[in-house]
Amino acid sequence: MEKVPGRLPAKSRGARCSNGFPEGEPPRSGPSPPAEKPPRPESKSAQPADGWKGERPRSEEDNELNLPNLAAAYTSILRSLGEDPQRQGLLKTPWRAATAMQFFTKGYQETISDVLNDAIFDEDHDEMVIVKDIDMFSMCEHHLVPFVGKVHIGYLPNKQVLGLSKLARIVEIYSRRLQVQERLTKQIAVAITEALRPAGVGVVVEATKSNKDNKGVNPLLPSCHLLVATCKQ
Repeated sequence: MEKVPGRLPAKSRGARCSNGFPEGEPPRSGPSPPAEKPPRPESKSAQPADGWKGERPRSEEDNELNLPNLAAAYTSILRSLGEDPQRQGLLKTPWRAATAMQFFTKGYQETISDVLNDAIFDEDHDEMVIVKDIDMFSMCEHHLVPFVGKVHIGYLPNKQVLGLSKLARIVEIYSRRLQVQERLTKQIAVAITEALRPAGVGVVVEATKSNKDNKGVNPLLPSCHLLVATCKQ
C-alpha cells in the first residue's frame, strides 16, 4: 500500500499514552486531598479585658521588679536627646520619671471588681442616674502624651444602683492606662453594663490633648466629644 508522504499512520482506537489516559485528553483532575492548614497560633489579647472581672495586668510586685529597667530606659532616652544623665539636675530624673509613669498608668494594677463588689445596691429605682464632670487624666498610646478632660455617665437602673463615687473610680481605673479615647469610652460603658445590667447606659468623654503634629502656635487639639450608648429592651 502506498504511503502518503507527511501523514502519520493512524493509531488504533483506544490507544493510551504512558500516563494511562487516552492520547489527546489531558489528565482529569480528581479531588485533591485537602491541604493541611498550619496550626493557628494562640490568640493573645493585646488589650486587657474590657469587663469588670478582668485580670489585673500589673501588680505592686511588678512595679518594684520593673522599676530599675524602666529607669534605665529613661537614662537611655536622656542620652539620645543629647543630655548628660550624670549632670546634677538629671541624676535622679530617670527614677522620678519611672515612678511617675507607673503612677500615671496605675489603672493596670486595679480591676473594677476591687471597687464595685460592696457598692452595688438593690433598689426599686427606674429613673435615669446621671453623674457629670468626672475629671479624667489619661495617656495617649500613640505618642505617650497626656490627654485630659471630663466624663459624663448616665444609666437607667434595672433594680440595682451603684454608689455614685464608684463611677468616678471606674473612670480612673480605665483612664490610668495607655488609651485611645474610643476604647476608654467603650470600656467605661461595658464595665457599668456588666456590673449592673441596666436598661441602658451612656458615656460621654470630652478630652483635650497635646498634638505634636500641630505646627501652629497652639499645640492643643480642640476638645473632642465621644458618646457610647447601649440600650436593652
